Amino acid sequence: MKLSFYASLLFASMLVTITATAQKYKTAADTNKLSKEYLEVSQDVASLTLKLNEAQNDLPGIVARAGSAENKAQSAADNSSNRADNATGGSVNDARKAKRSAKTAYKKAKTSQSADNDVKKQEKKIEQLSKQLARKQKRIEELNEMRTMIYSRMMPAG
Repeated sequence: MKLSFYASLLFASMLVTITATAQKYKTAADTNKLSKEYLEVSQDVASLTLKLNEAQNDLPGIVARAGSAENKAQSAADNSSNRADNATGGSVNDARKAKRSAKTAYKKAKTSQSADNDVKKQEKKIEQLSKQLARKQKRIEELNEMRTMIYSRMMPAG
């Protein structure tokens, strides 16, 4: 019984010691540095939040443009196919029109592909900004914990 009590006491004191030594700011003299880093990280959070909101707001427009480009590409491909069918039994003019139509369909397909890539880039950007924001928010929590530890040491017991 005594052994388990002492073991748990030792474990608890080690846990407190490890978390306290892992902190970058430990004393009242470090509060200025802590406040400076806290301000910088807070500004980073605000900036990242703004960028993330802008990226999220831009995404529906990019998706809509990609959908429109895909529809135009499909329409051009259908038109090109019809022109090609007409050209097989038609004149040289029909063949030229079919060729032009095929070029147009190809360009629209490339545009559609580019628009799809833009959607993927925007989604990746949102994901990266979200990860950065989460890291900065975690750092703010750590700084708050350090600040609390410093202030608790400064306050007289009583």
